[in-house]
Amino acid sequence: MTQAIQYEQLGGPEVLSLREVELPATGPDEIRIRVEAAGVNPVDGKLRSGLRASPPFTGPRGTGHDGAGIVTEVGSEVDGFRVGDAVAFGNAHGAYATDVIVAAIDAAPRPAAVSASAGAALGIPAGTAYQTLRSLAVSANDTVLVHGGSGSVGQFLIQYARLLGATVIATSSERRADVVRALGATQVTYGPGLIERVRAIVPDGVSVAIDAAGTDEANEASVALVHDRSRAATLVRGADAAGWGIRSFRGGGPSPLTAQEEAWRREALPLTLSLLAAGAFQVELGASVPLADAGKAQEAVDAGTDGKVVVVP
Repeated sequence: MTQAIQYEQLGGPEVLSLREVELPATGPDEIRIRVEAAGVNPVDGKLRSGLRASPPFTGPRGTGHDGAGIVTEVGSEVDGFRVGDAVAFGNAHGAYATDVIVAAIDAAPRPAAVSASAGAALGIPAGTAYQTLRSLAVSANDTVLVHGGSGSVGQFLIQYARLLGATVIATSSERRADVVRALGATQVTYGPGLIERVRAIVPDGVSVAIDAAGTDEANEASVALVHDRSRAATLVRGADAAGWGIRSFRGGGPSPLTAQEEAWRREALPLTLSLLAAGAFQVELGASVPLADAGKAQEAVDAGTDGKVVVVP
């Protein structure tokens, strides 16, 4: 038996409860992990509340996709992992738990220099940011505008783009300006006059624009400033992307990712773990919340708290 956060109906954080559950047997291509930390992502609350569409309930539903922990069982066809290995993982079905089973392809060895909380912070934000930049073919020749640069995805977008050699302009509040500047971006405050403030830096506009903020202002600025709308994307307002004539990568969008894009998302996890261990990448951690208080953790993320929130069994 294991403990896990589950819910049986859509609603606010109060629908989440800590339960004793029995995990299925570990499959031949899977590993079982004792969870040390699970990352809390905005999509967790959107799925719980019904803001993001999901299949009909067929029973209790777990929550959370990303985490880190210690391997406790290895499937018969799995190579590269042993019991006792420290790992980070993504694509889990119910990472808010004391134990979880994931496909081995969705886990990566976690270097000793990377804490469980940092490893748990990577899955969705790192995969989203890395895949987006690869899909948009960002290179050293580009100037990239990142909307929402101080959030988890935004910070990863800035860092990956800078590693690719691109010039980055990132929007944030004045309060969070130092965060994006420290990552190597030129900071611009969002709000009325955004387009003019960006044009004061790059009069001819930008070659790539990425929305990690989800506002009309952000996407309207992208359309006004980007040279080629096929190199503008929203990661939050996918259902509205066609109306702006830009691309979307999930975020509620109607089009699934390609096989190559899914592969890039998986590639991001071991890559980012290596960069973190080498001191070439940063993760801003926020609160660590006990597993039983997972609802409070989701509330904090919904409210836009600073840093990556994790739940800890």
